[in-house]
Amino acid sequence: MNKTVLTIDDSRTMREMLNMALVQAGYRVIQAVDGVEGLEVLRAEGADVVITDINMPRMDGFGVIEGVRADPAHRATPILVLTTESDATKKERARAAGATGWIVKPFNPTKLVDAIRRVAA
Repeated sequence: MNKTVLTIDDSRTMREMLNMALVQAGYRVIQAVDGVEGLEVLRAEGADVVITDINMPRMDGFGVIEGVRADPAHRATPILVLTTESDATKKERARAAGATGWIVKPFNPTKLVDAIRRVAA
């Protein structure tokens, strides 16, 4: 069975780019437009990997990371942050909250798929 990746990003263009790259690599993709919806989708459908942006309305990526880690059913789910942010303080904050990895946009589809394969192994 194909692994499922949940992508959480408020940019429709970014969600479409992620969907194209991940479906082509053989993943099932589910999407959410912000952190609140992302946590709802994760609880309802589950996912093998979560990819989240940091800067989003209603709930940012830090809230997503904390919410996933607080949920016993998904505590061990790998979380990759995909963001335009390159600030070391934010990167450290995400890691401290439980992020598995950090990728700066624009992303290279091959490198993203490689990162997913590493964390979902």
